[in-house]
Amino acid sequence: MTDPSRTIAFQGAHGAYSDLACRTAYPEWTSLPCGSFDGAFRAVDEGRAALAMIPIENSLAGRVADIHHLLPGTGLHIIGEHFQRVQHQLLAPPGATLQTIKRVRSHVHALGQCRMAFKRLGLEAIVHADTAGAAADLAKSGDIEEAAVASTLASELYGLQILEADIEDASHNTTRFIVLSREPVRPAVNGDTRKITTFIFRVRNVPAALFKAMGGFATNGVNMTKLESYMVEGEFTATQFYVDVEGHPDQASLRNALEELEFFSREVRILGVYPAHAFRAEHGF
Repeated sequence: MTDPSRTIAFQGAHGAYSDLACRTAYPEWTSLPCGSFDGAFRAVDEGRAALAMIPIENSLAGRVADIHHLLPGTGLHIIGEHFQRVQHQLLAPPGATLQTIKRVRSHVHALGQCRMAFKRLGLEAIVHADTAGAAADLAKSGDIEEAAVASTLASELYGLQILEADIEDASHNTTRFIVLSREPVRPAVNGDTRKITTFIFRVRNVPAALFKAMGGFATNGVNMTKLESYMVEGEFTATQFYVDVEGHPDQASLRNALEELEFFSREVRILGVYPAHAFRAEHGF
């Protein structure tokens, strides 16, 4: 029996990059695979896991589909972030070589990130539901004409050999994850660690509403690191914005900016206040 208070849920199978992120950020915890993002959210909501590790965006593929729509309705709170370097391994069953493999299977994004390697090796790329699932299926079949693209963790879990390591086209391939909890864990406003505040809002249906809503962040010197819009409720006129800013709501600058935002907007809702991951400072942003 695992301890739910030290269990972290993720979407995918064991060996997925989300699983790798869980084990990297919380090495003493048990990672819990879930079949969908909704499943990971429910695991936390129902108490089977204390946290969930959810991918929010990738440096190559952009934002992860559906998360912005799903997240506001979960009732969960963002308490942290994690940046995970994505290094794709070309995996094959024992006995296979670069000369025997003809096809490679993986998630569509993983395949798209390794095109140069496939062209060089003359491999046919076939889409699979996910990276770890492709590795698991390959381990079961043992077909020496097939390979999979997945993590080093997947190779260890499923007994596959790495024919070529780090075959991704871009060396900067990184996924940003958010860590969710049932209860908010807001850090103290003071301290050496930078803080990130994530919130959503809708602007009022008046001319220049977005321009006026954003003005308070500029005049108060608040750095906005992310601003994304998406349609809600199937209406072309109903647009919701997802925002990351640097700072803590208890700081005067961000507090004033949020007050000005509320004047020109509706449904302003903070999803989380959490420490900035060290990756930001290491890469100068």
